[in-house]
Amino acid sequence: MNFDDAVKAHVTWKSKLQAYIAKPDKSLDPAKAAKDDQCDLGKWIRGEGARFANHDSFKKLVAEHAKFHRAAGDVIRRADSGQKVSEEVALGGKSEFSVASQHVVLLIMACSKECR
Repeated sequence: MNFDDAVKAHVTWKSKLQAYIAKPDKSLDPAKAAKDDQCDLGKWIRGEGARFANHDSFKKLVAEHAKFHRAAGDVIRRADSGQKVSEEVALGGKSEFSVASQHVVLLIMACSKECR
């Protein structure tokens, strides 16, 4: 996976959660979504990407990626519990999910520059 692919793999989560909020059908497991080593980016971080572990931007990426997945798991749990989950509240610009997501993308780009 290259850094562009890492960004693409990451941003698909927002679309996945938007669809899930609209129709929470139990197809997403909140416990699995909360784990940061189950997605393509997480597998890359722990696999091929681990060679960048000594770079500051990579260390920050690992932490922010974990925060992102905890927020995604929380959105799924709330939707599954029957709470009316507003897309704007759950995924909007100031939500925990959105902030973490933006940070992950910025850190992937920073890694791309720093880790060449």
